[in-house]
Amino acid sequence: MSFHNQSILPAIRKMKDLEKLLDSAFTYIVLLDSHIGQLRSIVDLAKANDKKILLHVDLVEGLKNDEYATEYLCQQVRPAGLISTRAGVITKTKQNGLLAIQRLFLLDSSALEKSYTLLERTRPDYIEVLPGIMPHIIKEVRERSGIPIFAGGLIRSVSEVELALEAGATAVTTSNKELWDHFAVK
Repeated sequence: MSFHNQSILPAIRKMKDLEKLLDSAFTYIVLLDSHIGQLRSIVDLAKANDKKILLHVDLVEGLKNDEYATEYLCQQVRPAGLISTRAGVITKTKQNGLLAIQRLFLLDSSALEKSYTLLERTRPDYIEVLPGIMPHIIKEVRERSGIPIFAGGLIRSVSEVELALEAGATAVTTSNKELWDHFAVK
């Protein structure tokens, strides 16, 4: 099962990467590094080209990552969804009807257990598991949470993408353009 027929969610840091993807068959694009002053125009450009932005809130320069900022992003910028490590951002995103993606850094067993507690509270639409090169953890989190998984971070090869998908990831987020090309939506 993929995310809207995408097994890869291209993650971009630069406008030239967005421009390249405007002519692609990918619908959903993850926006990583950005500046608050650019957000509206980036999302509008994407929408004008039938693309949907999943905005990583924690990486927006010039914006405090809190519920007020989330409210502004949901109501004024209107991306397809927001990605964040913060529970308050996820809760507010869901209240506003956008896709809410909880990003989890699973560094050790303690972080994993704390994440399960967090997920029970926030119940995001999707979870982004980092690093995404741990198929057995992807499978465990998917089974235990019942929430679809995006795998991201340190995935560098076709085989690593395939392992993540086989483990139950719905899609893989990556800034690796070679993987975008390999898994391009046909």
